[in-house]
Amino acid sequence: QVQLVESGGGLVQAGGSLRLSCAASGRAFNTDSVGWFRQAPGKEREFVAAIRWIGGTRSYTTSYANSVKGRFTISTDAGKIMVHLQMNSLKPEDTAVYYCAAGSGLPISSDSSYAYWGQGTQVTVSS
Repeated sequence: QVQLVESGGGLVQAGGSLRLSCAASGRAFNTDSVGWFRQAPGKEREFVAAIRWIGGTRSYTTSYANSVKGRFTISTDAGKIMVHLQMNSLKPEDTAVYYCAAGSGLPISSDSSYAYWGQGTQVTVSS
């Protein structure tokens, strides 16, 4: 069982930045992918960004939703302990609960590809 813990959410003004982090029970992620999803009130959960490690290496590929490309950056450390989501130029429409997820399925943009989920962290962007 993998327990995921998100941190870094909060309230920020439009144009500001936040950095979300996801940890897996204090040890290295042992899944192929880690993704970030978000859910706004009254809306479906949607894909935000994901990383997928390449084979047994520390190299990885990334994928982003069109709505966040150029503003958000997903990254991880060499030890695969933490996955971060740097969010810049935030907009009110980015307001949502953000969830970290870990899994090994494909495609990495689908929430059904992830077996493990965090509790979520609230991000609120004021106009």
